[in-house]
Amino acid sequence: MKTNESYLESVKKQFLYYKMLGEKAIDQLEPEQLFVAVNDDTNSIATIIKHISGNMLSRWTDFLTSDGEKEWRNRDAEFENDLQSKQSVLETWDKGWKCFMDALNSLNPEQLSDIIYIRNEGHTVIEAINRQLAHYPYHIGQIVFYAKQLKNTNWESLSIPKNKSGNYNAEKFAKEKEIKNFTDDELKRLK
Repeated sequence: MKTNESYLESVKKQFLYYKMLGEKAIDQLEPEQLFVAVNDDTNSIATIIKHISGNMLSRWTDFLTSDGEKEWRNRDAEFENDLQSKQSVLETWDKGWKCFMDALNSLNPEQLSDIIYIRNEGHTVIEAINRQLAHYPYHIGQIVFYAKQLKNTNWESLSIPKNKSGNYNAEKFAKEKEIKNFTDDELKRLK
């Protein structure tokens, strides 16, 4: 497999893995917990989702032909919590992810070196993808951390559970060596 094709396949799997982590964290909460903000400088999970979605829609709508910071985007408003239900939070989440994944899925490997702009700063497509590979998991980590605090008890681990690393490693090392993306097993495990 060519390097650019391999990169696209790998990055799509990584994004889907982080999307699933966010969804599994959200699924463990009561609807009202999505709107909890512990102070004025803290964003609720709903607000974080609104921001991620706003970023995705701005960055990935017509991303090859228009600047990634769209004129219609109001980033500051993304941090004002006006979502009122779990359904509206999940619809916002899904809308952003659909836009983003549709854009990724539309790419040909040859386009990874094309130049796109975000706030008038040129990036290769691969740099723009990597930029978001740092940005989206950063916020999903916030969602997971916050969800664990809000849930408080009976948290279903999204990674290797406490005191289970030995078992996890024994299972992995009991298998033959193979070349594959770590998300292949993780996505199956989390489903």
